[in-house]
Amino acid sequence: MLNALQILELVKAGEGYNVDFKRSVPSKVREIVYEVAGFANASGGYLLIGVDNDNKIVGAEIDNDKRSAIQDAIGEISPSLKCKIYAVDIDGKTVWVIDIPCGKDKPYITGGVIYIREGANCQKLRTAEEMRAFFAECSKIFYDAVPCSGFDMFKDIDSQNFKLFLEKAHISDTLPISQLFDNLELLTDEGVVKNAGALFFGREPERKFPHAAIRCVRFKGIDKVHIIDDKTFVGPLYRQYVDTLSWIESKLDVEYIIEGTDARKEIWEIPLDVFKEAVMNAICHRDFYEEGATAMVEIYDDRVEISNPGGLLPMVAEKFGHKSMSRNPLIFGLFSRMHLVEKIGSGIPRMCQLMKDAGLPAPIFDTKGFFTVTFMKPVKEKQVGTINGTINGTINGTIKEREKQIVSLLELHEGLSAVAIAAQLNIGLRTLMRSIKTLSDNGVIEYRGAKKTGGYFIK
Repeated sequence: MLNALQILELVKAGEGYNVDFKRSVPSKVREIVYEVAGFANASGGYLLIGVDNDNKIVGAEIDNDKRSAIQDAIGEISPSLKCKIYAVDIDGKTVWVIDIPCGKDKPYITGGVIYIREGANCQKLRTAEEMRAFFAECSKIFYDAVPCSGFDMFKDIDSQNFKLFLEKAHISDTLPISQLFDNLELLTDEGVVKNAGALFFGREPERKFPHAAIRCVRFKGIDKVHIIDDKTFVGPLYRQYVDTLSWIESKLDVEYIIEGTDARKEIWEIPLDVFKEAVMNAICHRDFYEEGATAMVEIYDDRVEISNPGGLLPMVAEKFGHKSMSRNPLIFGLFSRMHLVEKIGSGIPRMCQLMKDAGLPAPIFDTKGFFTVTFMKPVKEKQVGTINGTINGTINGTIKEREKQIVSLLELHEGLSAVAIAAQLNIGLRTLMRSIKTLSDNGVIEYRGAKKTGGYFIK
């Protein structure tokens, strides 16, 4: 059972993956049960009644009739779920706690509907496909919830990293580490630290999880032939996140524009915020069960690719860009507490909008096996020379402006695929292929290589 001090710490940290607030009991008690079922279908948590959305304790009164109504409503959850309901006095105000365990017999259904916890929100699975996919996922154990045998939270923790987390999450360090881990749902019922705790706070998590790393490679040109720089970042996950973003920033071009006497504006060739979203996704949504692969950042002359093991989960694939479900909800929840995760399901639209605002092609997503997002760099102007001469001369009558753009692009970046060309020029693939055919028929370009891995070259 939570005591007053523990509740104060939870309230100060705000709502998250394992905590939700209600100012009072809703007129429709079933609204509480939706939250309860969502917690049970995740990793469990606490529903605090008597706390408003501004993280202030206002207190709540629950008489016997309301309490019975809550218990009756929870009793309708199938299969049956036992929750503790009790009151805690905090400076003369009463906070009611509904303590929800991590369900052992998932999925838990109420009113014929499955609710799941994502970040600080409860989501309803609306389609049969989503429900079937969740049933399949319930047979698995989230990798970040697996007990990490041998990890000692007192000896193996990176104290500086843990302190930084507490500061960014606005959590006081007055409580013992064991209590903080328990509040964050990072301990099993037997008191063993879960993988999420070791990965997020461990001093050297790579010793037990060698695949939990991010490899960053800078290639010369547009293929994987010549490596200029190769770094692998390990350590606690937040440190990997920060180190990776710093490395990416060091490899990108930036233009400085002086505004006024002192102000200076930075214009990056690709907006830095898209990488914050993409790297965070690669960490939170990667499949850690796939121990033969790491997350990757690859930078070429014309693009940046960020990938992680594990394609889209079925329920996410159906509404890609609008629905989110993490393979590692505990890790996702920890990043959420650090205020590094935007609104659930907003990452993909945000990246697309950032690229559009910068006048760049939309990100290219590949979701098979690995999840890969490609950001194309702006095309740099270069004198095309004899190619323009050819176009403007012998076949000027049949080559249009779009074909000239394609040739200019291939002069800079040979071997681009049709998808990459379409993205760079911001045109539809079907429209592009008509221009490709015109250029091919006139002997200006040709396709070389295998069907899936080849590209177009100037002939």
